[in-house]
Amino acid sequence: MPEQRARKYHQDRVAETLRDEISTMIQGELSDPRIGSAHVTEVVLNAGGKSARVYVANDGPTEDEEPMLAALAAARGFIRHELLERMGVRHVPELTFHLDRTDRVTARIDELLGRRRRSKGSSSSQTPAPTPEANKGA
Repeated sequence: MPEQRARKYHQDRVAETLRDEISTMIQGELSDPRIGSAHVTEVVLNAGGKSARVYVANDGPTEDEEPMLAALAAARGFIRHELLERMGVRHVPELTFHLDRTDRVTARIDELLGRRRRSKGSSSSQTPAPTPEANKGA
């Protein structure tokens, strides 16, 4: 059991280091203008450590998302090479970039819940209050 905990801890540390280093590269070292409004939200390392999913959020308009992912895919070799040098490890996982839409989904859920609360509030205010005569018969 402690071995599994240690492995999980190590993978979490590696994923966090990957997230920090890739974020640094995206912010200042990649010169592709399509990547300008991107930031890394999470890195999920697979169990064997051979591959990792990098979730990237876009701060710009939605039409910039596909070109941003294409630019990151094109820069994958450079990013892996830089990670190899910076981290000082023998193996850097294969990276795949995915769009992180959690902010938009969360905003949409909040909007729907707000509508539901408003509609419940307005429908309860439209129902007539019970009259005192109705309570006498009960």
